[in-house]
Amino acid sequence: MGRPHIEAFLSFLASERKVSASAQNQALSALLFLYRNVLDIDPGEVKALVRAKRRENVPTVFTTDEATVVLARMSGASWLMASLLYGSGLRLTEVIRLRVKDPDFSYREIFVRNGKGGKDRTVPMPTGLMQPWQAQLTHTRTIFESALDSGWVGTSMPPALARKYRKAPFEWAWHYVFPSTKQAPCPYDKTLKRHHIHHTALQKAVRVAVRTAGIAKQASWHTFRHSFATHLLDSGYDIRTVQELPGHNDVETTMICTHVLERGGRAVRSPFDMHAASTISSASRPRRPLRSPGRTFPHAAPSRTPPSASTACAAERRAIGTRGAEQDT
Repeated sequence: MGRPHIEAFLSFLASERKVSASAQNQALSALLFLYRNVLDIDPGEVKALVRAKRRENVPTVFTTDEATVVLARMSGASWLMASLLYGSGLRLTEVIRLRVKDPDFSYREIFVRNGKGGKDRTVPMPTGLMQPWQAQLTHTRTIFESALDSGWVGTSMPPALARKYRKAPFEWAWHYVFPSTKQAPCPYDKTLKRHHIHHTALQKAVRVAVRTAGIAKQASWHTFRHSFATHLLDSGYDIRTVQELPGHNDVETTMICTHVLERGGRAVRSPFDMHAASTISSASRPRRPLRSPGRTFPHAAPSRTPPSASTACAAERRAIGTRGAEQDT
């Protein structure tokens, strides 16, 4: 089996199995790894195949009322994390990895360290979240001090930072704002350490809040992030500023959120709204049942069809002819 078989299989996935473009690319990468690294065979350049088309998905966005209702159904640390998603445009991993040293209450900023693509940035801190954040830090401080008294081995950190700052895992500034309830083995040195809260905790909380709020949308935690960018654009902020805050690499990613600002159909006003909207009241009136031609419904009066024009003319000619014959006689 060589390159023709690989191309035929990938084309089969796209044309017959109707897989997505990402699934086809994953299958191609897996086959190339198998041939090059396991079988030690160079299949060459694989290009003669049917490519699956990538769909352009329109993101789901909350309205301002829907975002308020969903947040009202949440409480505790889950509410604070979801509020940061909507109020600061953070990603899920960026929220759960926040450390005590990251917020700056004086300048009302949040430092995002090692975000997507390994980039750092600052985002605004909502004024209304400053007091709840302080309350969360007070709760986290209690966990931190009790862990120190019980022989705790420190907070989990990247290996490079742990080697450079050896006392950092035991310092309050490096502790997670949203720590996990239990200690777990560190994936690097296998020692018990305190990690951040698991991402599924926030995902489940948002899913339950959306369901109890009765919002019929396929919404998740990422909907808050899309709503952050969309509502900023709706408030009049320029698209370049909105691009920097969520950490978008390309402005086209931010432009996806502008679909909500166009009142449907690229801001085209429907001809029905312009000319036929007055028929809504008449359409709401009760109507008589429709009758099929050639059929009569029970308890229905026989229909009386008015004579046609040709029938009336013929009858008039016959009447004139009858009067003329009487005069001749």
